[in-house]
Amino acid sequence: MPTSATRISTKSNIARTAQRGFSLLELLVVVAISGILVGAVVLSRFVVGYDRQIEQEAQRLRSIVTLLQEEALMQTRDYGLLFTESGYRFYIYDYTQLAWLQIGNDPILAEHTFAPQLTLELVLDGREVDLERDFDGLEGEDPQPQVMVLASGEVTPFEASIYRDRTGGHYDVAAELDGTVTLSRADFDAR
Repeated sequence: MPTSATRISTKSNIARTAQRGFSLLELLVVVAISGILVGAVVLSRFVVGYDRQIEQEAQRLRSIVTLLQEEALMQTRDYGLLFTESGYRFYIYDYTQLAWLQIGNDPILAEHTFAPQLTLELVLDGREVDLERDFDGLEGEDPQPQVMVLASGEVTPFEASIYRDRTGGHYDVAAELDGTVTLSRADFDAR
């Protein structure tokens, strides 16, 4: 029979340890730690998820403006963007009709609408533009895009802010006359 350095049989120590199990206090600690971790995951899902959704929309807009710029240069065509508070629509200028025509068959340049809780704000020449809530308010009109992407590579300078509420953070997509398009994050820590 094996013995320890103190000459006490380890077989009886092993048997006592195996019968012991978990105490109620140990189980409560494990449940409390699990609850805290689940709460942290759920809370971070809401907080980080909101920022991620706004960021994705801003990155999409930035990418689309860059794509339009490339298309305008390659095809020597003028494109336009018409913004509302809830999204944006793409146009191409038709020199035969002397009018802006909505792009219809291109899935990338299809009309884009944000999730209901997101809002867009547009600034041109340092002034905020009054936007329609959605495209329904523009029906029957001859819409004029606020932002133009010209065949020369120039872009109407603008700043579009996408946010969930005006007191929280937002992402800004800004374009310069030379076609430089930037994405920046603002005020998320202020929430």
